[in-house]
Amino acid sequence: MFGKLYANWMYRWETALTTRDENRVVRPLEWGFDWLADFLETAGIAPQAAAATGNPAAEEAAMLALNEAVLRMPSFFDYTPPADYRLESRHPELFPTNVRPETLAKDAELKQQARDGQLPTAEFLRFTSPVRTPYPENDLVNARWFPAPPERQAGKPRQAIIVMPQWNADAFSHNALCTLFNRFGISALRLSKPFHDIRRPAELERSDYAVSANIGRTLAACRQAVVDIRCCLDWLQAQGYEQFGILGTSLGSCYAFIASAFDPRLQVNAFNHASMSFGDVVWTGQSTRHIRAGLEDAGLTQARLDAVWRAISPVSYMQRFARHPKKVLVVHATYDLTFLRQYSQEVLHNFAAYGIDFVSKVLPCGHYTTGEPPYNYLDGWYLGSFVYSAFKSLAENPLPIASPSQPEAALEPEATAQ
Repeated sequence: MFGKLYANWMYRWETALTTRDENRVVRPLEWGFDWLADFLETAGIAPQAAAATGNPAAEEAAMLALNEAVLRMPSFFDYTPPADYRLESRHPELFPTNVRPETLAKDAELKQQARDGQLPTAEFLRFTSPVRTPYPENDLVNARWFPAPPERQAGKPRQAIIVMPQWNADAFSHNALCTLFNRFGISALRLSKPFHDIRRPAELERSDYAVSANIGRTLAACRQAVVDIRCCLDWLQAQGYEQFGILGTSLGSCYAFIASAFDPRLQVNAFNHASMSFGDVVWTGQSTRHIRAGLEDAGLTQARLDAVWRAISPVSYMQRFARHPKKVLVVHATYDLTFLRQYSQEVLHNFAAYGIDFVSKVLPCGHYTTGEPPYNYLDGWYLGSFVYSAFKSLAENPLPIASPSQPEAALEPEATAQ
């Protein structure tokens, strides 16, 4: 009886949190081939995409061909290293993604503190993303830099972690985790995802272009995020760091997983809410129902959406992820209405089937309630204690690592393990 009452209370709370923002926009289906023009040429699909214009069935077939090409050609996530890394000092800003009065008041307060000289400046790593979009502000990568104090790094390999917050996170989200990692002697780069905070185009209130009914743009955003993560690793390595990890939450966990599948340097992996299929989450999640509405209006189904986003679904890279030794944490929530519990359990089942060294932790809440007391403290404990112990173990017993520049043969995408 109590369990049912608790579940109903949690679902009501979760629903209230996912419906409080009224600036979600329903946009129509767009195939977005223009966002992937370079790869269309490389894969030889450009003529097919051009000929399909205006024919929905042919456009979908061309997008399926593009996904198949991505899975055959690992070069989709290749990049030319940036040549313009620099550290920038500035006052941090919130960059809110909702228009609730309390959020706008917090944003105004921070701006006033900056004007009054009461807000300390922070350091940000900036560089030009190797993946270009029509938005220059989005293509200037931004990562807040949290270097660990030298005395806490003494006597062990220099260690660093990249932190990828959730979809529509403001610029302060996950900063507390970065300062916690500093106390462990682990430096942190809190990376702004494509189309988020300072990278968000002025025309948007939310980070809609990262995930939307524009199929190609959503693929391109994931591609850019994965490449940006790898560029951050290059910079960290150039600064003398030796051991690396990544923490991703929700959408950030998808980006983090694919980056780790392609870059063996990422040996500590914390996935805070995870799923096997990008399309399944968008189709079934409460927080993406406005995207589903645009897709359904065009006649798409869940299975067809899964197919056109297969190239950015973790299921497609499970074998590649398992090729190199890693320490992995997966956190999921029992009452999650955004990443349904069954999809997170598929991740655990596949990790076990592939022999991946992982730890599973379960939160007695939902997706959005993970950010609310007391569950945010429990989640922080799971993430912090794992990162601490994983890096400690790595310092004492380093894992073998392959060169990230070493060419890798294409792997056949694997079906979900049974």
